[in-house]
Amino acid sequence: MPETPTNAPLIEWNQATFGLDVAAMDSVHRGFVDLLNRLHAAGNAEFAGLFAELIGHTENHFNEEQALMLLSGFPAITEHVGEHQRILGEMVQIGRRIDRGLVAFGRAYVRERLPDWFRLHTATMDSALAAHWKQHQARAAAPSDGHPGGH
Repeated sequence: MPETPTNAPLIEWNQATFGLDVAAMDSVHRGFVDLLNRLHAAGNAEFAGLFAELIGHTENHFNEEQALMLLSGFPAITEHVGEHQRILGEMVQIGRRIDRGLVAFGRAYVRERLPDWFRLHTATMDSALAAHWKQHQARAAAPSDGHPGGH
């Protein structure tokens, strides 16, 4: 029996759960959640195009986070970028299967894998990055006492 789309959200944005209080990260995460829900509700005819949009959004999302990591000297950059590369590679592989007509496979991936990955990644790796970024911003905004290396 072919799988059918549903109008019920797959994942609901909740600022208390997903919000990191870094506007750029929260905005891109809201976009990710929106795309997951749009994919979940999409018919077969639009699923492949939306999945390609999700891959593009995710690439941009990861590039923006990597820029924050580089600017702030994030110590866990290697692990975080490695996780981004792993999940993006996974998404590209799924996209190839969808392009070969295996939409049900793509639907299962969107429904069963991505929400749990997003929840865990946001709660662990992204929350650590957000905390580090906020500390970096606070240090940058703090007045200097005029001595090298001192505040």
